[in-house]
Amino acid sequence: MATDAQRKATAKYDAEKIDSVRFRVPKGKKALIQETAKANGETINGMLNRLVDKEIERVAKKAHNK
Repeated sequence: MATDAQRKATAKYDAEKIDSVRFRVPKGKKALIQETAKANGETINGMLNRLVDKEIERVAKKAHNK
């Protein structure tokens, strides 16, 4: 169990270094996302970050080639 100091440090780190994005999906899709991430050995957050990074890179390459 985390101590008060650990919770405070985590909250401070999150406030300084982390942005949050709410991601909403139709009912039932969350379970499919969880299963897919688990099958890939990832967390949902890790999988979504990987996929977003891949899309950002694809769009950047496309814009660069114009």
